[in-house]
Amino acid sequence: MSVESKKTREACCSKLKLFLVSLAFAYFAKAFCGSYVKSSVTQIERRFDIPSSLIGVIDGSFEIGNLLVIAFVSYFGAKFHRPRLIAVGCLIMAVGSFLMALPHFFQGPYKYETSVSHSKNVNSTESILPCMTNHSMAAADETIDLKTQTDCEKTAGSYMWFYVLVGNLLRGIGETPIMPLGVSYVDDFSREENTPFYLACIHTVGILGPMFGYMLGSFLAKIYVDIGSVDLDTLTITYKDSRWVGAWWLGFIVTGAVVLLSSIPFWFLPKSLPKQGQDKRISCPRKTRNFIPSLRRLFNNSIYSMMILTYLVAVNGFIGLITFKPKYMEQIYGHSASKSIFLIGILNLPAVALGIITGGFVLKRFKLGVVGAARVSIASSFGSLCLLCIQIFVRCENAEVAGLTVSYQGVPQVSYNQQTLLSQCNMGCSCSTKHWDPVCSYNGLTYTSPCLAGCQTSTGTGKEMVFHNCTCVGEMMTPGMNMSVELGQCPRKGDCDYMFKIYMTLSVVGSFISACGGTPGYIVLLRSIQQDLKSLALGMQTLIVRTLGGIPPPIYFGALIDRTCLKWGTKLCGGRGACRIYDSDSFRYSEIRPSFSFLYLKLVKKQKKIELRNQAKENALEGNGVSNGHASISIAKNKDDTDKESTI
Repeated sequence: MSVESKKTREACCSKLKLFLVSLAFAYFAKAFCGSYVKSSVTQIERRFDIPSSLIGVIDGSFEIGNLLVIAFVSYFGAKFHRPRLIAVGCLIMAVGSFLMALPHFFQGPYKYETSVSHSKNVNSTESILPCMTNHSMAAADETIDLKTQTDCEKTAGSYMWFYVLVGNLLRGIGETPIMPLGVSYVDDFSREENTPFYLACIHTVGILGPMFGYMLGSFLAKIYVDIGSVDLDTLTITYKDSRWVGAWWLGFIVTGAVVLLSSIPFWFLPKSLPKQGQDKRISCPRKTRNFIPSLRRLFNNSIYSMMILTYLVAVNGFIGLITFKPKYMEQIYGHSASKSIFLIGILNLPAVALGIITGGFVLKRFKLGVVGAARVSIASSFGSLCLLCIQIFVRCENAEVAGLTVSYQGVPQVSYNQQTLLSQCNMGCSCSTKHWDPVCSYNGLTYTSPCLAGCQTSTGTGKEMVFHNCTCVGEMMTPGMNMSVELGQCPRKGDCDYMFKIYMTLSVVGSFISACGGTPGYIVLLRSIQQDLKSLALGMQTLIVRTLGGIPPPIYFGALIDRTCLKWGTKLCGGRGACRIYDSDSFRYSEIRPSFSFLYLKLVKKQKKIELRNQAKENALEGNGVSNGHASISIAKNKDDTDKESTI
């Protein structure tokens, strides 16, 4: 080998490593931004007072944006400068992130719903009479005319969520080139035996993005949305309250800056590189076939079609679960949104990262082929399914809220009728049943407002406000006991903390086992398609899976969750706001992992066919060498056989 050839190979090898590092950072950036969107779902829902079904539409707009361009980018992108197309995509993603933060600067200060007017006078002692002041409030609920309500909604900027939707749509468009063009670039110019390890490393670095995204979401969920412009001492709610809104907008500025930074290296990378171990630069030209015939060739590949169906079922359940997982932990186990997001980022996501790298290491260490990779995928899928089924039975009882989940006498009940909030103990107060301003009594029962608790007086200000002489509390307590309530919802009773620990253990172990099959499954997909169809195949996989597995789940999961709402909040202008509390038994849902059994049998059958075919070729060649001119035997039935399915 000449010195010049050696230098050329080393230079190209360093450029491939630079591309790997750049692609890994791009994976980190897009995952960082995407996971932050997931972690801020609850904050956005509360800020704009919208139902979970509409949140599902906003979340699904990312997949819609991806759907708009994925087919064209995947097919035609391979013919152009792939690194620069990735750079353009990162730039568009950054613009989308900045756009999502824009509504905060157009809206006024956030005003949470409350049933009483809290005094700001620190010297006040007994300034509020909840039972008495609500006589006029109940009547006022019905006197808002249509014009006043319309003007109020415009002033409040109730349709500003549309900016968030459009920004998320742009994020989907911008992320499109990264996966199909980046993965095909790596697979084209790296050694075949190195590709699984490279992809595992890239995905492992990428999984760090969700860790940081969820941790950022957890941190900002504790910071009040109007930080810097509102006196926090006047607030009567904490970050544990279902009306609290964190500084969701700040995270989109941070994530947008990171995505913008990730685009820079791709502008300086070459269009093509020499294959690892070769001196000559190859451009990996794609065959100039028409788009429709290429699609026909692709979907004639039965293994590819089965992989698409498999991913479709898996992603459908996963997207629905991950979108509302923080809300699930908040409603079922009584933890704050901030803590739920933090636990997902610090426990589940590292387990996923470890699982991905473990799967890639197993393939490389034991030199597993396609059938071996399919076996790993099947085992991990079955294991995670078993753990998921066990989680169904790990739950806590409903939070005890008078008139919703228990009666005013403490008898368990679940009521979707707001009239059950009224009782003999608060009938004389003429309370409004629309507001959610929960208070906790010393007997552990939550009341939806001080008025509905029958409270007569109050002391203190802000978060330290205490209500006294509450007639409804007195019904469940012996004479002489404390009949006061404090602001906020009561903590869960019983063994809920213990059940939550079991749930998190099962969730973390299940995440690890499921992720172990990620890289092997990806290798099965890559090795089952022809070289010239690789980018198109990855793009079509993304297109189909995200269209049918990414867009519908957040919408129908959100709609199902809305049906379990026990108490809806009330907008300042009247009308239904975001849900405050759900029926936890109805809220629980599960997902089913797909079975890879049929796909595995198909792979084994095809692998045996290929081995027999290769053996026949070798025998024919050996026979030609000693046959003194005998005609060779062709084992291919027709020329198009190789176009139907590629060899693995």
